[in-house]
Amino acid sequence: MSDKPVSLTSPPAGYADWLAELKNRIHTAQQRATLAVNRELVLLYWQIGSDILARQAAQGWGAKVIERLAHDLRVAFPEMKGFSPRNLKYMRAFAEAWPDAQFVQAVLAQLPWYHQLALLDKLPGPGTRRWYAAKAIEHNWSRNILVMQIETRLLERSGNAVTNFEFSLPKPQSDLARQSLKDPYRFDFLGLTDKAQEREVENALVKHVTEFLLELGAGFAFVGRQVLLDVGGDEFFIDLLFYHLKLRCYVVIELKGGKFKPEHLGQLGFYLAAVDAQVKHPQDGPTIGLLLCKSKNKVVAEYALRTNTQPLGIAEYQLLESLPAELQTSLPSIEQIERELAGNDTSTQDDSP
Repeated sequence: MSDKPVSLTSPPAGYADWLAELKNRIHTAQQRATLAVNRELVLLYWQIGSDILARQAAQGWGAKVIERLAHDLRVAFPEMKGFSPRNLKYMRAFAEAWPDAQFVQAVLAQLPWYHQLALLDKLPGPGTRRWYAAKAIEHNWSRNILVMQIETRLLERSGNAVTNFEFSLPKPQSDLARQSLKDPYRFDFLGLTDKAQEREVENALVKHVTEFLLELGAGFAFVGRQVLLDVGGDEFFIDLLFYHLKLRCYVVIELKGGKFKPEHLGQLGFYLAAVDAQVKHPQDGPTIGLLLCKSKNKVVAEYALRTNTQPLGIAEYQLLESLPAELQTSLPSIEQIERELAGNDTSTQDDSP
């Protein structure tokens, strides 16, 4: 008989754990190598851009020099991509936008080159670019996610919900909780128009829970929908229940299809009390409530929260604007959009690596 294939032989005791550890080390080393290559590439591009700026300013070279430089660099380094005239112009714009070499080396070099182009193309000034760059690094956003967050104006919406966290939660938890909520929330990825009812929105959010979690922001983990609470023998159902990993607390989300009314907070507050009593662990923080409504009067919302001691937030959610029926039926699904993005992520990009 022939020997068994090596893959079918019995490994010695402890081999499986050792193999898993080695795989993890190799994977980590590959990631570090990729990050190191990216870092050097971004710094190289910044240096080239700085040189172009300096020489054009000092010697009066015009735009033609970039065409010539692109040709000569391609001849000298035929195996390297990224030396097209278009990309060289991006290098110049990159260096012009970020004149601080220390900031580029310490912070921006952590982001791939195509992230840098998105920051340049989509944002007007250094303040907003710094904010989105920091978030992209913190949450490891892909380029597509970064672009989506910019286009949905994440910065302007973050921390914009009406809350009473300043008075109902201790610092620094109150600041983190406030920044964890937005206003408005964008649910246009659901493909629903503004005529959709509460239950339709709830069903669609659960169906597209990945996109919903992305819109909620970092730290939210989905626990369940229509979560049963038995209080004194009576049954109650929470629309949506989440757990926030950074705040270490449960978050109850209630949907209201119309305009905010102060009495909505009574129901939400009841759910918070029940979750605190029946669900949360003693080491968890106080449960937070978020009421999502189609519209609100900000002054009315502030008054309604003023005397409430439970941590509550009120924000609007936005669906698609009303559309003619023939257009509604032709809207792409989220799966189609994802496939399109996956297929075209590099189709409009230059010949950079």
